[in-house]
Amino acid sequence: MQQILIKPLITEKMTADTEKNNSFGFVVADGANKVEIKKAIEKEYGVNVTSVRTLRVDGKSRQRFTKTGVVKGRTVGYKKAIVSLAEGEMIDFYENI
Repeated sequence: MQQILIKPLITEKMTADTEKNNSFGFVVADGANKVEIKKAIEKEYGVNVTSVRTLRVDGKSRQRFTKTGVVKGRTVGYKKAIVSLAEGEMIDFYENI
């Protein structure tokens, strides 16, 4: 079985969404669907998931000016899942530090 959950998203925007809506963000595998994501989070963290929203994040265009000229490229895109939990449940990402 492939790894579905790659890493949690811990940003200012996701932290604000967590406090307001009890939603958590994760970077997930490209081929994962909502049912697989829900089962993986419930198994990993022992919580009840009420909804899963997924979206694809495109990579950004980048360019550098070097001695030999302009080098253009793109960063890698990824799939993101925003998971809402049942009322009164939380995921603590910092408990194992």
